[in-house]
Amino acid sequence: MTVNLGAELAAARILAVIRGTDTAGAIAAGTALLEEGVRLVEVALTTPDAVRAVEALRAVAPAGSLVGAGTVLTAADVAAVAAAGAQFVVTPAVVESIAEAARRGLPVAAGALTPTEAYTAMRMGASAVKLFPASVGGAAYLRAVRDPFPDIPFVAVGGVGLADVPGYLKAGAIAVGVGGPLVGDAASGGDLAALRVRARTYLAAVRESAGS
Repeated sequence: MTVNLGAELAAARILAVIRGTDTAGAIAAGTALLEEGVRLVEVALTTPDAVRAVEALRAVAPAGSLVGAGTVLTAADVAAVAAAGAQFVVTPAVVESIAEAARRGLPVAAGALTPTEAYTAMRMGASAVKLFPASVGGAAYLRAVRDPFPDIPFVAVGGVGLADVPGYLKAGAIAVGVGGPLVGDAASGGDLAALRVRARTYLAAVRESAGS
């Protein structure tokens, strides 16, 4: 069954981005995030043996959760993560993998920074646009980019700290994507207990923003 990525992102409001230096650490971090209730988890392909990490997380993900792959650049990358069971892909830019994933029925959050890139990504078959790096312009820039494209689902990613979450969501992002500020060193064999605390804190922040 094809995932409606835009709807899933809008419901979850947060996408966890795992980019580690250790495969086992990435799997452990992803498992902890899923157990804490983070519903969407992305493993960046810059993580060693990321495809295996995707496969391992799919095996333990609870019902209602989605595991995807990030930094997916080429058609070959799409084929590899699809074979591992990735339920969505994320790109850092407007690249060939967008069209290939769309051809396979695999939803894509495509990286874009400018209005031209956002429009092009959607024309290539993206399900959502990952505004990246969002920290370049902050919530005000997101609001400005959204103005001519009110129907494009935007996810703010890149330098999104806890204090930034309400601003991006109020500016119209359907979700925020959070890597380092959430995951910390956990995906490289670091502190999983601290990761669990941060996960609960971020989840509380998105719930509070949704209710405001």
